[in-house]
Amino acid sequence: MNVRIYKDAKTIGTAAATLFTACVIEKPDCVLGLATGSTPIPTYEKMAELYRDGVVDYAGVTTYNLDEYVGLDHGHDQSYYYFMQENLFRHINVKEENVHVLSGIAPDPEQECSEYERAIEAAGGIDLQILGIGRNGHIAFNEPADSFAPATHVVELTESTIDANKRFFASADDVPRRALTTGIGTIMKARAIVLIATGADKAEAVRAMVKEPVSPRCPASILQFHPNATILLDEAAASLL
Repeated sequence: MNVRIYKDAKTIGTAAATLFTACVIEKPDCVLGLATGSTPIPTYEKMAELYRDGVVDYAGVTTYNLDEYVGLDHGHDQSYYYFMQENLFRHINVKEENVHVLSGIAPDPEQECSEYERAIEAAGGIDLQILGIGRNGHIAFNEPADSFAPATHVVELTESTIDANKRFFASADDVPRRALTTGIGTIMKARAIVLIATGADKAEAVRAMVKEPVSPRCPASILQFHPNATILLDEAAASLL
């Protein structure tokens, strides 16, 4: 792991956006793995700014998002497809046909997961994947478990994750209890990974990820084995290292 500590989330966003911009400039038809939630928003804002400034062109880029809630269609304002449109896609020139997000209303969720996995492989795999980390150490929606999930799958969300995400909904009761998510094995196939963590509430998970033995009880700890993983932290998230 390459661990870097910055003063605040905005500075981290600039650093992460610089890495993504460099990837696209070096390989204009690259495949980007994207994430949702509040953590990557400064990164997406900076990516859009660099696009507006003419630094980078996303016309040849393909994207795959990590996950989606079961039961939410792409038009739902809490779906991850909607999130990506609002926070990144409509601000850059990525082609709609090159944007891929799991369908939360697929009639056969398991088949949707299998087809998504095959699509990522057919695209040549992820060149650069952005991640956040949950307070319980989850990455994407891979919750603490007895083993690492190898591929895209359906997952039951833990109460910790539901509690963390309820701020986006009217109440905790409105948060979906299931999600579709790329697996740990899928994530680890990415050629490069950037994980961002900010805030003191992530400090314990960060410590477990970086300092403790690799374990599926802290899914993010698997990144210790990745050959090109960069961890971007603010001072609060890094406080227990």
